[in-house]
Amino acid sequence: MRDFRDAKAMAQTLRDTLKTKSISLSHSESLELVAKTLGFHDWNVLSAAIQATETVPAAKPPSLGGTSLPITPMRDVVFFPQVMTSIFVGRDKTKRAIESAIAGDGRLFVVAQKRQQDDDPDFTALYSIGVTADIIQRVELPNRNWRVKVSCSTRAAIVRPHAGDFLAADIEPIEETRGADPEAFARMREVLDVYPTYANAAVPPHLHGYSQEPGVLADMVASQLRVGIEKKQQALETSDVVTRLETVLALMKAGLPSP
Repeated sequence: MRDFRDAKAMAQTLRDTLKTKSISLSHSESLELVAKTLGFHDWNVLSAAIQATETVPAAKPPSLGGTSLPITPMRDVVFFPQVMTSIFVGRDKTKRAIESAIAGDGRLFVVAQKRQQDDDPDFTALYSIGVTADIIQRVELPNRNWRVKVSCSTRAAIVRPHAGDFLAADIEPIEETRGADPEAFARMREVLDVYPTYANAAVPPHLHGYSQEPGVLADMVASQLRVGIEKKQQALETSDVVTRLETVLALMKAGLPSP
């Protein structure tokens, strides 16, 4: 079986192949088909598995202080801090943004689109809050798309868009609050208690590794939730750690199987 991180490349290859036979699939349909081929219930479940494959140790967020960064819009996924994953890039505008990042300090800003169908999103089509990320590796695939491995680090917000031939903006970091509050640790324990039933699996070791960092654990679990983009974005935008854990817990409980 191929690496799950190649799933989007597989979907694009499938679409390209079927197109030569006059069979058309939408972007979403191809993703769902690949997910089922790999044995997953749907794309949301596969996407969660992709993001859970690798994580990076928590680190103190760097000071951005209004730094200008190239922007990579994502159609169907919300990235969270402390996650290492791959993004698949086919749009020329996004390729230019990544080339600019590589020519600079290797950092970019990754943010979800509000509508998957937008092929050329402007700033009004993007959420204002995403994550900064460091580019680890760029690989050109046979279909000329790119697979770009990134290490996500810090919640941040767009504060000043820039005009140009790719999306870029001044970015400000978002500081967490109540991360060391006793209530945060209490909510974290509740999340860990519900996790095995929700995921139908034991709590993975990497989550136990964040037992002293409720905010990071909330992000790790949020990235695996089987929910839509809007609800994941809600968790990303919640800087208060206690509230974020409560949001994650509510979404998990809503997704539990009926008794």
